[in-house]
Amino acid sequence: MTEVGVPAPTPTGIDAVDRVLDLVAGLAERPLEEHAGVLEEAHSELRRTLDNPAPAVP
Repeated sequence: MTEVGVPAPTPTGIDAVDRVLDLVAGLAERPLEEHAGVLEEAHSELRRTLDNPAPAVP
């Protein structure tokens, strides 16, 4: 099986979302046993961000 490189995520400008993208982008360097925990952490962080959106900046 050939591994395909994953491009770096494009920043969204939303700090919480960008942190999650970086976290998930780093999965390739982590042991497979850690993947579920990382994805659960990413899901929780995105859920918190959606539940408590930052106020819009004028």
